[in-house]
Amino acid sequence: MLDSTREKLKRTSTPTIATLLFKLGLKNQFIQNVKPVKTGKPTMVGEAFTLRYIPAREDLNPITVFRDPKHPQRVAVETCPEGAVMVMDSRKSARAASAGSILITRLMKRGAAGVVTDGGFRDSGIIADLDFASFHSAPSAPTNLTLNQAMEINIPIGCGDVAVYPGDVILGDDDGVMVIPAHLADQVADEASGMELYEEFVTNKVLEGAPVIGLYPLTDEAIKEEFETWKSDKK
Repeated sequence: MLDSTREKLKRTSTPTIATLLFKLGLKNQFIQNVKPVKTGKPTMVGEAFTLRYIPAREDLNPITVFRDPKHPQRVAVETCPEGAVMVMDSRKSARAASAGSILITRLMKRGAAGVVTDGGFRDSGIIADLDFASFHSAPSAPTNLTLNQAMEINIPIGCGDVAVYPGDVILGDDDGVMVIPAHLADQVADEASGMELYEEFVTNKVLEGAPVIGLYPLTDEAIKEEFETWKSDKK
């Protein structure tokens, strides 16, 4: 992802991205039932680095598996690239935690942009206070060993009913998380900048008492000319 694309996306929002992707025919890119562990943090933007869990089988997933230096969860944390968002397929269940505060802190210290799971996190209060974007479905106390088993790293996964491919661009804010297909990221970022600017104009007009007909969406030529003048004055 280009640095310019990353910066443009950091200045946009999940609703804007949802609208732009809908215009491109993509209607199912918002990760369902996932929310920030703590709201009010800067917008998260990064390329997806994935981890897939499957149902745990007791004879293959005792507590001693964490001693294995090749344990997929630990390897994923230690290989997630700087600037990436680690996205976990946790079977849409917070009954077993996808990770806890120590692993999330390690991701933060390694320079990841954030973490997303459609399951839950242990130590959610500690994670909430980290300077790090984290998204889950609910707090969770049990370890993943009780129900989930980490299996594969950086493959296509499903997270919250959305297909996530390695390298897709993940954008998260207080409303939730959107998945932008990698090949569309530059186009969406460019269009998002213009859309956010127009919505700023619309908000100002509405606060002044203007009606939305002809303004939102823009169908009135006089308003279009007014917007162009307003835009020029902002430069």
